[in-house]
Amino acid sequence: MVKTVWKENDESFMDKALEAARVAYQQGEVPIGAVVVSAEGKIIGSGFNKVESQKTQTAHAEIEALKEAAKFQKDWRLNKCTLYVTLEPCSMCIAALKLSRIKRVVFGSDSPLFGYRKEHSLCDLVDISFTSGVKETESSTLLNHFFEQKRTDQKIKSS
Repeated sequence: MVKTVWKENDESFMDKALEAARVAYQQGEVPIGAVVVSAEGKIIGSGFNKVESQKTQTAHAEIEALKEAAKFQKDWRLNKCTLYVTLEPCSMCIAALKLSRIKRVVFGSDSPLFGYRKEHSLCDLVDISFTSGVKETESSTLLNHFFEQKRTDQKIKSS
């Protein structure tokens, strides 16, 4: 019974991360969204990818959500919090999650290029629980549509 409740909560919170990803999409950013949820089940931070608009590689959705959560908590330590993100976190974000004391990460689709599981040595160092595949279809469809649109736009510009 408890597993079912977590599954429903996971899907509900992933819907919020997907909402953030859609905002990124509308702003021309790679559509990745994230939310930080407290142990009490309250969203305390939300973020979406801002790499292009902020012209910095550190403006990932996870980092943006962590900054907002830390500001809300008035503490950078986010003990017992869970991060929901639409794409498997990269090594940089995993390090930030570890430093932030995040205990659980739930993500939608795998990242074959930059996902944390590609860095086996890093995986061995983190004590974060991972759940993958939550709203995977929705997450990957949004990303695929974004990149298809980018390729179409590029072809039109080249013509």
